[in-house]
Amino acid sequence: MATMKVVPKPQLAPMKVAQIPKPGADFEIVERPIPEPDAGQVRIKVKACGICHSDVLVKEGLWPGIEYPRVPGHEVAGVVDEVGAAVSTWKKGQRVGVGWHGGHDNTCRECRRGDFRNCRSVKVSGISYDGGYQEYMLAPVEALVPIPDSLSDVEAAPLLDAGITTYNALRHSGALPGDLVAVQGIGGLGHLGVQFANKFGYNVAAIGRGSENAVLAKKLGAHVYIDSQATNAAQELQKLGGARVILATAPSSKAMSALIDGLGPNGKLVVVGAAPDPIEVTPSQLIFGSKTIQGWAAGTPAASEDTLNFCVLTGVRPMIETYPLERTAEAYARMLSGKAEFRVVLTM
Repeated sequence: MATMKVVPKPQLAPMKVAQIPKPGADFEIVERPIPEPDAGQVRIKVKACGICHSDVLVKEGLWPGIEYPRVPGHEVAGVVDEVGAAVSTWKKGQRVGVGWHGGHDNTCRECRRGDFRNCRSVKVSGISYDGGYQEYMLAPVEALVPIPDSLSDVEAAPLLDAGITTYNALRHSGALPGDLVAVQGIGGLGHLGVQFANKFGYNVAAIGRGSENAVLAKKLGAHVYIDSQATNAAQELQKLGGARVILATAPSSKAMSALIDGLGPNGKLVVVGAAPDPIEVTPSQLIFGSKTIQGWAAGTPAASEDTLNFCVLTGVRPMIETYPLERTAEAYARMLSGKAEFRVVLTM
């Protein structure tokens, strides 16, 4: 009786990984075996991964329940390298990305109502499982986003978090074309927020610290620049009629609090910049004029796809500094310094 010859699967070379061994520790570059995808997963050959300020949550152990060692990274762009069992909608060689939203359970109350962003068991890339600071990563299919051919990997990576956060917050803010929309902060989030606000047809006021930001703000699409160091920004917004929306991107609760009086009737402060201290507001500031404060976090992969397609259509692009994976610690420090212009991206 003939016997079947089993051909062993070729062993893959190890991959490089930038991991955090424990909370508060420095990054270490190590080698790991390239992982095999389970059912419902794909393996991504990572081409680029943005470094986001939220990666501090992993670096310093500020998110409850993180298992270490952990590889951060939730702004991932790459190519499908292998698919797991039961994966039929994604193909090897297809360009894909993974953002903050790293998966959902499809069973909780929110998921059953289509509110996947607020899933009770939501997964976060680089927190719930290893993210994109590595040459290969695994991701569940519900976290994947197709990347248009006209966007480079380096361009696409930050759009999968910083991009979708500002795009989604603005498109759900209630502002209409022609409304006064202010963007607080001309940084990693703000420089994209100004571009999106302009392309949405808003009357855009950019708010920054110092006169040196004025030229850049106008280049990005702001119609007015307000220097919060030289003037009272809330009063300047009221001179313009009061803001329908203020998109708060810089992580300073004190600066956000100072802008609330710049809102017009039915105005909304939309908070996307995370700061540890409280925003201070009196009830009368909200009651008179029916003003609101709303927080906003990224969005689903479907919204990320909308963001990328909108960027292709309108020419919105992030400003980027790149570093190789081996210089992750240096790149992370550059992001923390606040001096990067404006997104820091690792390349593999």
